[in-house]
Amino acid sequence: MRGPWGPVYGPVDLDIAEGGVTVLICPPGTARTALLMTLASRMRPVEGSLTVFGMTNARESFAVSALAGIEDIDSVPESVTVRDLLTEKLRWNASWYKLIWRADDTDLRRVCEPVFGDLPLPHLDAFVDQLTELDETLLRVALANTTDPRLLVVGSLDAVAVDGDRALLLDRLIELGASQTVITSAANPQGEAPGCTQIPVAITEPAELAGQQKGAR
Repeated sequence: MRGPWGPVYGPVDLDIAEGGVTVLICPPGTARTALLMTLASRMRPVEGSLTVFGMTNARESFAVSALAGIEDIDSVPESVTVRDLLTEKLRWNASWYKLIWRADDTDLRRVCEPVFGDLPLPHLDAFVDQLTELDETLLRVALANTTDPRLLVVGSLDAVAVDGDRALLLDRLIELGASQTVITSAANPQGEAPGCTQIPVAITEPAELAGQQKGAR
């Protein structure tokens, strides 16, 4: 991938199995974010190709994938409530001619329970800045997952700093991986994590690439 200011990442040669959860182990930064967006068909590689479920057309794979937990893509304002976020998402998903009322507890359970599982659901009137890192991340995943995509790309396990909560996040993604293909990332291996595959990925940072190109000249 190359951008207006030069190389972003790559080359990367990566095979991810369909179904389950795959954790890409690579350092945080622009390169990792761009790779995740490419896998979710939100960016096109400048060189090489991407095949998703046998599809090589980005428009087709875009339609069966969803992206969550990527700043500047699905980041949520801290001053809005869970109800507001849920209502906005339901209206966005609905046909233009349908009238969607403000979200209620039934909507909250329908959207969030598949992702939160047995964990307590956030209160509808809670502001985003009142949520824990785990609850905010799970909420973002739930909102992205409303269309039941075949491929769900979740930014990073590193968004949750507390070890126990990060383990709970991975457990919830593994549960989703029973019926979807889930891809996420982390800076470090997650230890024993039955139910997920961890793949180290060598991503060359832009500065390193630039240095290599300068040296090549």
